[in-house]
Amino acid sequence: MLLDTPICDFGWKAPEFTLKDPFGESFTMSQHLGNKGLLVMFICNHCPYVKRIGNRLAEDTKLLMSQGINVLAVMSNDYQAVPADSPENMKAFIKQYGFEFPYLVDEQQSIGKRYDAVCTPDFFGFNKDGELQYRGRLDDAKMADDSSRIPELVNAMKMIAETGKGPQQQSASMGCSIKWR
Repeated sequence: MLLDTPICDFGWKAPEFTLKDPFGESFTMSQHLGNKGLLVMFICNHCPYVKRIGNRLAEDTKLLMSQGINVLAVMSNDYQAVPADSPENMKAFIKQYGFEFPYLVDEQQSIGKRYDAVCTPDFFGFNKDGELQYRGRLDDAKMADDSSRIPELVNAMKMIAETGKGPQQQSASMGCSIKWR
């Protein structure tokens, strides 16, 4: 089912979490909330929208991280019902796209629910105080050619890093619904 993300709720506070990646290493949200902000994104392995943007996502997040903006990805899908999203398959997905950010398993689906994540991909851009400033899309290319795209997420996160505020105009991300139990 195709869904769009809600409009950004500016100032909404990022809920704390600690999750493990598929290799067993734990990551805590507040420890990644750096002085230039944090991007938390909900993605999964099987979604055609995430697959289509995988290379751009890897490239854009590497750029953000090189500029001191931290990135965490969360996989909240019920991987018992969707085996393609299993932790073992997450390892292959990380390697396939060259992701350098932690890609975390939300085994209980509680973090996806606390963030009110609705689709994959769903992007949450927080300032250094953990206040939501961006809930938009990766770029304007959608599922089409990306050669002349506007990197909306990168631009928003740079703005948040510099000013603490995100852009007032944001376009919703769209993708596959989160597969809840």
